[in-house]
Amino acid sequence: MTQSWLGLLAIGLFVIAYIAVMLEEYTELAKSKPVLFAAGAIWLIVAILAKEANIPPETLEHAINHNLIEYASLMLFLLVAMTYINVLIERNVFEALRCWLLQRGFSYRQLFWITGCLAFVISPVADNLTTALLMGTVVLAVGAGSPKFVTLSFINIVVAANAGGAFSPFGDITTLMVWQADKAGFFDFFKLFTPSLVNFLVPALIMNMALPKELPPQIDIAVATKRGAMRASMLFLATIATAVVFEQFFHLPPFLGMLTGLSYLFLFSYYLNQSSMRRQDRHEFNVFTRVAKAEWDTLLFFCGVIFCVGGLAFIGYLELASALVYDGLGPTVANTLVGLMSAVIDNIPVMFAILTMNPEMNGFQWLLVTLTAGVGGSLLSIGSAAGVALMGQSKEYTFVRHLQWSWAVGAGYASSIAVHFWLNGA
Repeated sequence: MTQSWLGLLAIGLFVIAYIAVMLEEYTELAKSKPVLFAAGAIWLIVAILAKEANIPPETLEHAINHNLIEYASLMLFLLVAMTYINVLIERNVFEALRCWLLQRGFSYRQLFWITGCLAFVISPVADNLTTALLMGTVVLAVGAGSPKFVTLSFINIVVAANAGGAFSPFGDITTLMVWQADKAGFFDFFKLFTPSLVNFLVPALIMNMALPKELPPQIDIAVATKRGAMRASMLFLATIATAVVFEQFFHLPPFLGMLTGLSYLFLFSYYLNQSSMRRQDRHEFNVFTRVAKAEWDTLLFFCGVIFCVGGLAFIGYLELASALVYDGLGPTVANTLVGLMSAVIDNIPVMFAILTMNPEMNGFQWLLVTLTAGVGGSLLSIGSAAGVALMGQSKEYTFVRHLQWSWAVGAGYASSIAVHFWLNGA
């Protein structure tokens, strides 16, 4: 099927869709629209090729269901995270945090490092996407008057969140896949801590020199949070902890833990509304309005990407590319290129293809590909869930503006690989 003109047409549709995503800043075409169209067209091509190759319909149905489960798990996880963030926004949590930071007189550079370091520390426990959304909201609240600060901070957050998730077995989906495939033990992943830290620090130090030197406009008025704000924040942390416990101790998918955590919020909203009625407070707290305000363009973009890549994988292009790279270039070069590939194609199907092929590699090489697949997505804004989500948060952060600093991110990428060889090569 990879040699058919229809297969080449599928690749062409995927490339055109991604070009449309890259030009979103200029065309104002929502990024979900071209990839959803490409996904439908690619799977139509897959169905035609499968019929010509006499592939049973059940095989095609199984492939579609596999991609559907992958997307549903991701979408439900993200939907809960976005809902919580919208609730915290509505309860003035981030507005109060913005005022607190401004009153402390932090400079743009200090805020740049505070949000970046927090993203690196939080992402090994929470997922990199939730971390990026949380820190991105803080950046927008504090630096709304400086587009350059917002752009550089968003890039820094994406790099930090992806780097922080690379050394934790449950910090990223790819690390979880490698762990579950028994390619590395639980504590082996922590050998990647120093390379991941270098991956974050190198571009951060470079971008630090370009940050605005002035202070954000200070204010003296404190913003009070609404009733239940702190309790909602604690429930968000409890939800993340529930997702980790579900996966770590009971081997249940993290989205189930997140959905359980959403029930915490529903029950809390019921309590808040009932107690408000007794206090004769008519301000109703409706969680479903916060669900409606989720970034649906981003959620549908993920749907299109997963089905596009899944269709190309069914045709055989991902496996063919992996075979050519590993057999022809060797594991070190191949694993380095995996990171570059994950900047364009989602790292989950790339890692899945590698695990399916199961090339002969030692533990050092499996950790290398875990590192590159985890941090390589930072090279482009569309290379990771964190980058795509932040593009949906602010118009200041676009594909082109991230691309202008990809050389700095690339320096961190190369440095992290060098440090991994230096520390773990023996």
